[in-house]
Amino acid sequence: MSTFFSDTTWICLAVPTVLCGTVFCKYKKSSGQLWNWMVCLAGLCAVCLLILSPFWGLILFSLSCFFMYTYLSGQELLPVDQKAVLVTGGDCGLGHALCKYLDELGFTVFAGVLNENGPGAEELRRTCSPRLSVLQMDVTKPVQIKDAYSKVAAMLQDRGLWAVVNNAGVLGFPSDGELLPMTDYKQCMAVNFFGTVEVTKTFLPLLRKSKGRLVNVSSMGGGAPMARLASYGSSKAAVTMFSSVMRIELSKWGIKVVSIQPGGFRTSIAGTSDKWEKLEKDILDHLPAEVQEDYGQDYILSQRNFLLLINSKASTDFSPVLRDIQHAISAKSPFAYYTPGKGAYLWLCLAFYLPIGIYNYFAERNFGKDEPMPRALSMPNYKRKAT
Repeated sequence: MSTFFSDTTWICLAVPTVLCGTVFCKYKKSSGQLWNWMVCLAGLCAVCLLILSPFWGLILFSLSCFFMYTYLSGQELLPVDQKAVLVTGGDCGLGHALCKYLDELGFTVFAGVLNENGPGAEELRRTCSPRLSVLQMDVTKPVQIKDAYSKVAAMLQDRGLWAVVNNAGVLGFPSDGELLPMTDYKQCMAVNFFGTVEVTKTFLPLLRKSKGRLVNVSSMGGGAPMARLASYGSSKAAVTMFSSVMRIELSKWGIKVVSIQPGGFRTSIAGTSDKWEKLEKDILDHLPAEVQEDYGQDYILSQRNFLLLINSKASTDFSPVLRDIQHAISAKSPFAYYTPGKGAYLWLCLAFYLPIGIYNYFAERNFGKDEPMPRALSMPNYKRKAT
């Protein structure tokens, strides 16, 4: 009996090892999401061994590995075959890099830009192949979106559009939610959320022809709450939920919907120092006197330090995001969610599974350490006037 158990145990260990090794070797370059699967699988193994007998724990783990292998076997990338992709926000940052990347892979790329005569658009024309077309498309202007649709439809004729990547976005000025002017909330929603919805609704007829992909770039901040990102995080949370609903509704048309939730990458989304100064002035000019007194001008002006903290933690290597978006566009069975970037998947798991108090502690330790306190809270004898 002991020999049987020993042999069975080794078999149960060998099966998942071989399966996991095969999966890893085959798909390690296609998507960083595989690492998240491997981590979850390791966690499942630990749970199985803790709550079950070694024999049944290993059996259950082996079956999980088998189903995972079966599922990931559908992750082979489809041939490019002149597939056409629309990318919004192609002027700079991630969208700019993505347009170049997809062009190098052989896709027909439509690069939607905020300014078709700007330096980003000119660089795309100069460095990319003739397959790439630059389109004037401010996602907050429906007229420009419809005009871009007409041009894309005319160029593709009956081919259909394989994928839409809603990437255009703005960050706004990171600060306490009470301090942010309503214009900041409205701008984030107008670009990040309503722009995504408008582009999606306009181009869906072309996606239905191809039974293609809708890829929406959300953010880790749309699922894991972070201080000072009330306007940005709320708009990205709306994008994530929109993607989830559309995934259900569009499945009957054969369209696959994917949500990309990147971690910190150093792009130009935060804007320039001149823009920060203007936003700081807007905050100070429109705050009620009582709020400005409670927070204090020094605290308000110190908020730009958070932008420096974000940049210090952000990665300049876009390749994890580019590979995940390529996988979302090209895989036979793409994942519903991708979380490229250091710590993105971990933070989303912490926000979802941990008690709120524990999550807040970790978030404060990582993003709020050594931050100044509002004026009122730094004065022990300060008493708020009753309202």
